[in-house]
Amino acid sequence: MGQKEGYTDKRGIFMKFLDVVEKVGNKLPHPFMIFVYLAFGIIVFSWLISLFNVSVYHPGEEEQVAVRNMISVDGLEFMLSSMLTNFTGFAPLGLVLVMMFGIGLAQKVGLIETFMKRTILNAPKRLITFVIIGTGVIGNLASDAAFVIIPPLAAMVFYALGRHPLAGMAAGFAGVGAGFTANVIVAGTDALLSGISTEVARTIDSTANVTPVDNWFFMSASVIMLMIVGTVITERVVEPRLGTFDTKYADQDAVDQKVDEPTALEIKGLKVAGIAGFLYVALVALTIVPENGILRGEEGTIVPSLFLDNIIPIILFLFLTVAISYGVTTKMIQQSSDVPEYMGGAMKDMSGFIVLIFAASQFIAYFDWSNIGIFIAVSGADILQNMQFTGLGVIVGFILLTGVLNLFIFSGSAQWALMAPIFIPMFMILDYNPAFVQLAYRIADSSTNIITPMNPYVPMVLAFMKKYDNRAGFGTLFSIMLPYAMVFLTLWIVMFVIWTLLGIPIGPGVTPQ
Repeated sequence: MGQKEGYTDKRGIFMKFLDVVEKVGNKLPHPFMIFVYLAFGIIVFSWLISLFNVSVYHPGEEEQVAVRNMISVDGLEFMLSSMLTNFTGFAPLGLVLVMMFGIGLAQKVGLIETFMKRTILNAPKRLITFVIIGTGVIGNLASDAAFVIIPPLAAMVFYALGRHPLAGMAAGFAGVGAGFTANVIVAGTDALLSGISTEVARTIDSTANVTPVDNWFFMSASVIMLMIVGTVITERVVEPRLGTFDTKYADQDAVDQKVDEPTALEIKGLKVAGIAGFLYVALVALTIVPENGILRGEEGTIVPSLFLDNIIPIILFLFLTVAISYGVTTKMIQQSSDVPEYMGGAMKDMSGFIVLIFAASQFIAYFDWSNIGIFIAVSGADILQNMQFTGLGVIVGFILLTGVLNLFIFSGSAQWALMAPIFIPMFMILDYNPAFVQLAYRIADSSTNIITPMNPYVPMVLAFMKKYDNRAGFGTLFSIMLPYAMVFLTLWIVMFVIWTLLGIPIGPGVTPQ
């Protein structure tokens, strides 16, 4: 497909669909207000259902439970007395905030940005696409900062190598966006999603626990898949389609801009941080590798073990170790008070998340107390069983549904907080592991991140694109990113199905079903 055709004014069905998505999505209220409205909806719905004395069999408690009316004395008492504990006791809150102490410090002192730049700029030329996508995927450790750093950096690197800068930008955006929940390192996303999953799963089984490492094996393997497939798409589909880069459509500032390489002090900081990190990992290994390691389980096991049960504080101290080592070396940290100040700055960036969690925690608590969650789960599971639609196909259907909904709700945590209370109990009744359901959600949520107009970083990426081609618009961006989204989702589903059929653990001690 030539360059001229790539900028045609003809609008296909998919582009018209994206217009609808953008129009509808822009009319949706803020996620906080969505949860507020849903909480009120649960209150009204519980009253309506309770009028019919509806009850279902609770598989966890092994008894009939009725839908409880929240517009009652008991309901009002619950809403008022539990408001604070719903929030402060919400599992994802503490997990994510603790993780962000370490990751946020590493970001504030510049460690993560320097690592990403150093990795991309020192990659062999023929592996540059592979490395950019991989750095984008792993860059989700820096959360949204990766969206700001990697796509424009990748465009500059591609241009410096005589390749089309928009192809580099596309590769970087694909890695950061479509690979947002994949990583070889346990990140804040793992803590957030597993916390929500645990909170919901315990409405069915009070002993249920989804840990931040329960999807680790599958997600680590996914990084390699995304890097390989993303490279092929970039070099075999996107670059040929874009054709030869024409500087007459570019801003002079963009083509004159040079890549800002890390300084000698920053490189030294990376080396010191690497050594400190290695020593920390070696120390932790001494507690789990020996058969009598103090972080092993009671019977000398690794699964389960104190190590896995306490993976969040262990990873926190890893990030603190490397971040402080880097910061001291680069003089970003000159006195001890700098550390809490940087950590406080990272917490300021989490303010929107904290506000959102307040509303989400109330919604989930109402869903649980009213028994509407178990009512919908049991009813839904019965319908699926009567339709004999209970195998792997129903999970694939769930993945596709998630991918479509993600076009309208960009926030992965908000969408999971909406979907988990319905689908985790339903699939648990059908004997699916909640960590397995969470994994299905993650691959769909990631794949379509790069083609939804609701992605707040789409306008930013588009602005960068216009610097290299002033003819570029939303249609250009989506047509470039669509192959990544569709191929990633398709191959991720295939990988998911094969992984499941082979019975390979998706995380330490966690089987697919």
